[in-house]
Amino acid sequence: MDISKDLIAASATPLILTILKKEDSYGYDIIKKVKELSNNELVWTEGMLYPVLHRLEKNEFIESYWKKANNGRKRKYYRLKEDGLEELENQKKQWELVHNTLSKEI
Repeated sequence: MDISKDLIAASATPLILTILKKEDSYGYDIIKKVKELSNNELVWTEGMLYPVLHRLEKNEFIESYWKKANNGRKRKYYRLKEDGLEELENQKKQWELVHNTLSKEI
Protein backbone atom coordinates (compact mmCIF):
# COMPACT_ATOMS: atom_id res chain seq x y z
CA MET A 1 0.00 0.00 0.00
CA ASP A 2 1.23 3.46 -0.83
CA ILE A 3 0.98 5.61 2.33
CA SER A 4 0.72 9.35 1.68
CA LYS A 5 3.51 11.59 2.90
CA ASP A 6 0.95 13.65 4.81
CA LEU A 7 -0.21 10.62 6.79
CA ILE A 8 3.36 9.50 7.46
CA ALA A 9 4.25 12.97 8.74
CA ALA A 10 1.12 13.19 10.89
CA SER A 11 1.72 9.79 12.47
CA ALA A 12 5.45 10.24 13.17
CA THR A 13 5.12 11.98 16.54
CA PRO A 14 2.65 9.54 18.14
CA LEU A 15 4.58 6.54 16.80
CA ILE A 16 7.90 7.78 18.17
CA LEU A 17 6.38 8.67 21.54
CA THR A 18 4.70 5.24 21.70
CA ILE A 19 8.01 3.46 21.03
CA LEU A 20 9.81 5.57 23.64
CA LYS A 21 7.04 4.94 26.17
CA LYS A 22 8.05 1.29 26.21
CA GLU A 23 11.81 1.88 26.43
CA ASP A 24 14.61 4.28 25.56
CA SER A 25 15.79 3.86 22.00
CA TYR A 26 18.09 5.29 19.29
CA GLY A 27 17.39 6.42 15.72
CA TYR A 28 18.13 3.27 13.73
CA ASP A 29 16.25 1.13 16.26
CA ILE A 30 13.19 3.42 16.05
CA ILE A 31 13.21 3.09 12.24
CA LYS A 32 13.40 -0.72 12.56
CA LYS A 33 10.57 -0.85 15.11
CA VAL A 34 8.24 1.27 12.97
CA LYS A 35 8.92 -0.99 9.99
CA GLU A 36 8.26 -4.12 12.06
CA LEU A 37 5.14 -2.76 13.76
CA SER A 38 3.65 -1.76 10.40
CA ASN A 39 4.49 -5.08 8.71
CA ASN A 40 6.93 -3.27 6.41
CA GLU A 41 4.30 -0.75 5.28
CA LEU A 42 5.94 2.29 6.91
CA VAL A 43 9.56 2.63 5.87
CA TRP A 44 11.15 5.69 7.42
CA THR A 45 14.52 7.18 6.56
CA GLU A 46 17.01 8.90 8.85
CA GLY A 47 16.33 12.12 6.94
CA MET A 48 12.70 11.90 7.95
CA LEU A 49 13.24 10.72 11.54
CA TYR A 50 15.90 13.04 12.92
CA PRO A 51 14.10 16.35 12.28
CA VAL A 52 11.11 14.93 14.18
CA LEU A 53 13.36 13.77 17.05
CA HIS A 54 14.99 17.21 17.20
CA ARG A 55 11.58 18.93 17.27
CA LEU A 56 10.35 16.59 20.03
CA GLU A 57 13.49 17.29 22.04
CA LYS A 58 13.15 21.07 21.49
CA ASN A 59 9.54 20.85 22.72
CA GLU A 60 10.80 18.92 25.76
CA PHE A 61 8.72 15.83 25.02
CA ILE A 62 11.88 13.70 24.89
CA GLU A 63 15.51 14.02 25.98
CA SER A 64 18.67 12.45 24.65
CA TYR A 65 21.81 10.99 26.16
CA TRP A 66 24.86 9.13 24.89
CA LYS A 67 25.42 5.50 25.76
CA LYS A 68 28.09 3.03 24.71
CA ALA A 69 26.73 0.06 22.73
CA ASN A 70 27.97 -3.52 22.99
CA ASN A 71 30.27 -2.93 20.01
CA GLY A 72 31.95 -0.02 21.82
CA ARG A 73 30.40 2.70 19.65
CA LYS A 74 28.49 5.53 21.27
CA ARG A 75 24.83 5.89 20.38
CA LYS A 76 22.46 8.74 21.05
CA TYR A 77 19.46 7.39 22.93
CA TYR A 78 16.14 9.12 23.42
CA ARG A 79 13.82 8.84 26.40
CA LEU A 80 10.27 9.99 26.94
CA LYS A 81 9.71 12.84 29.40
CA GLU A 82 6.56 13.51 31.44
CA ASP A 83 5.39 16.19 28.97
CA GLY A 84 5.93 13.66 26.17
CA LEU A 85 3.71 11.14 27.91
CA GLU A 86 0.98 13.78 28.21
CA GLU A 87 1.42 14.67 24.53
CA LEU A 88 1.15 10.99 23.59
CA GLU A 89 -2.12 10.61 25.50
CA ASN A 90 -3.45 13.77 23.82
CA GLN A 91 -2.47 12.54 20.34
CA LYS A 92 -3.94 9.08 20.99
CA LYS A 93 -7.30 10.68 21.82
CA GLN A 94 -7.16 12.66 18.58
CA TRP A 95 -6.31 9.57 16.53
CA GLU A 96 -9.11 7.60 18.21
CA LEU A 97 -11.57 10.36 17.25
CA VAL A 98 -10.40 10.17 13.62
CA HIS A 99 -10.55 6.36 13.66
CA ASN A 100 -14.05 6.32 15.22
CA THR A 101 -15.29 8.86 12.70
CA LEU A 102 -13.90 6.88 9.78
CA SER A 103 -15.40 3.66 11.17
CA LYS A 104 -18.96 4.94 11.20
CA GLU A 105 -21.21 3.90 8.39
CA ILE A 106 -22.66 6.86 6.64
